[in-house]
Amino acid sequence: MINEHIFLGKMNRLRIDRDTEPGLYLICEDEEVVLLPNAYVTDDMEVGDEIDVFVYTDSEDRLVATTLTPKGMVDEYVALKVVDTMKYGAFMDWGLPKDLLVPQKYQKTIYHKGQTKVIRIVEDLDTDRLYGTEKFSEFLSKDIKLLEKNQEVNLMVFHKTPLGYKVLIANNYEGMIFDNEIFQPIEIGDKLVGYIKDIRKDGKIDVSLQPIGKKASKGVGSSKILEVLKANDGKIGFTYKSDADDINETFGMSKKAFKKALTELKDGGIIEINETNMELKKK
Repeated sequence: MINEHIFLGKMNRLRIDRDTEPGLYLICEDEEVVLLPNAYVTDDMEVGDEIDVFVYTDSEDRLVATTLTPKGMVDEYVALKVVDTMKYGAFMDWGLPKDLLVPQKYQKTIYHKGQTKVIRIVEDLDTDRLYGTEKFSEFLSKDIKLLEKNQEVNLMVFHKTPLGYKVLIANNYEGMIFDNEIFQPIEIGDKLVGYIKDIRKDGKIDVSLQPIGKKASKGVGSSKILEVLKANDGKIGFTYKSDADDINETFGMSKKAFKKALTELKDGGIIEINETNMELKKK
């Protein structure tokens, strides 16, 4: 079923209404139309067909459709690379021919070409334009009643601070992972699974990448290995074949538990193991 209206910055299911020289005009139920330029028209598209397209604005601020899927939709948080910077803003690669602009007034940090930044895609209701903003605190919830300690949550890393990394929690809250509790490589834009460690009286949320309390029993060996690796610049001369006494002395666990933890870390893409040592996997 086709859309009742055409939605900017989202995927739309529309019907091909007519074939014209510049491309196909697509229509929704309320009879609003949008052009699908010839660059996206294929031989199997016929008048009357329903197709899925993304709608945004072209360089002249006209509504236009594309069969390409961008890296993010309106109201979503997404990690994008900076492709160019100007005095008035930075242009981000979001997978479409027209780059997404983050206006200078919506930037919180300095932008350099090649950097990755996490932004929220927003629709300007006055101009019907899409833009990105790094100032997304106003969109995040302060209502923490649905959160509880040790709750498993999806995270997105969005900013490095002197204390650690700020993360989006379930795309709805802001949290912090402290440096002394990070035992794996982390980069801006990474999507991780974490656990609510503490909810402070001021509403700030501390997050851990390891389970807390009773739930931590399964991953305690992995956490210990990561702790030792971090203390040794990410590399140490231990493998599956290492001596049991050496393992116990260094990691405080049995060889059986050690091997199980190694497998968890290797399968999780966190470490690499060769014949002589193991090390944190580089991204």
